[in-house]
Amino acid sequence: MDFNSIIGIGIALVAVFGGQVLEGGHHASLIQVTSLVVVLGGTLGAVLLQSPVRQFVLAMKMSRWIFVPPVLNPEAVVQHIATWSAAARKEGLLALDNHVEGIDDPFVRKGLQMVVDGTEPKVLQRVLEVEIETFEDLHHQGGKVWEAAGGYAPTIGILGAVMGLIQVMENLSNPADLGAGIAVAFVATIYGVGLANLAFLPIANKLKTLIARQVLLRDMLVDGLVGIAKGENPRLIAERLKGYVV
Repeated sequence: MDFNSIIGIGIALVAVFGGQVLEGGHHASLIQVTSLVVVLGGTLGAVLLQSPVRQFVLAMKMSRWIFVPPVLNPEAVVQHIATWSAAARKEGLLALDNHVEGIDDPFVRKGLQMVVDGTEPKVLQRVLEVEIETFEDLHHQGGKVWEAAGGYAPTIGILGAVMGLIQVMENLSNPADLGAGIAVAFVATIYGVGLANLAFLPIANKLKTLIARQVLLRDMLVDGLVGIAKGENPRLIAERLKGYVV
């Protein structure tokens, strides 16, 4: 569980609603269902229009990373590579065949199996790098969905505000209601700007960071597997891989 995300959301909400109360307003005035429907619905429609179904579905699945990010343990990878390289050095590459079946990650299993099969180091590196590039590009596309939502939301908020002002202008015969009507109209702008800068864009940026960490971990793994395929000294491989650990 990433408690930073929970704390961040809590602080943002307290700051917005607390600021409203400190200014002498009432927090209930910031809760307007109609404005929220306009902003969320308009933003969702715009995002769906620009995004293929697969990309949108992936973005929704990736959103859980904000609270439960992928488990990344580079130290464990160094230990595994050290174990595999020592076994290969002592008993040969075929000895690694016993380790393949116990691996759950398809990328790791494929790479180690290629080492067992005696794949040339350059070929091994290129094949795995292509998979890494595909993984990175695919997941960046998912992150761009949230980035796009952050771009559309403020504009949709302004649209909602203008719609509210139109309703106000149509009821000029009731001056007593003008102030409240204008206030309600601008709540849509608050929703648009707030959701973009307190939710959508931070989510997009956090996903970029998590993707970069996963790519780095895979690069680290490829480096180790290529070293094993080349028959490098296990200690040298382990020391080199420690440079990836930050």
